[in-house]
Amino acid sequence: MPPVDSTIQRLRDLPRSEVAEEIESIALKKFKAVLLMDDAEDLPVDVSYFDLGLTSLRLTEIRQSLEQLLDLSINVNVLFNEPTIAHLVDHLTQAIQEA
Repeated sequence: MPPVDSTIQRLRDLPRSEVAEEIESIALKKFKAVLLMDDAEDLPVDVSYFDLGLTSLRLTEIRQSLEQLLDLSINVNVLFNEPTIAHLVDHLTQAIQEA
């Protein structure tokens, strides 16, 4: 895994559309790992985490992992108010570009 600083700098240097794609890729890997899915399996980004079978404990693990990797704080409300990967990616993309 690349160092946090290099991941953050690389993301900040990309155009917004590419940042969103990169963050979605990172998030999907984290979610698939926790859900014990194969990389080749399709994971819908617009379905609630909970409908996918995720528990709040597993979601907390993903949140902590993404916070560490992206050097960001992720408000718990973001995860529970609109609990989809697409919403999380939008939030993280905006947070990275504002940082």
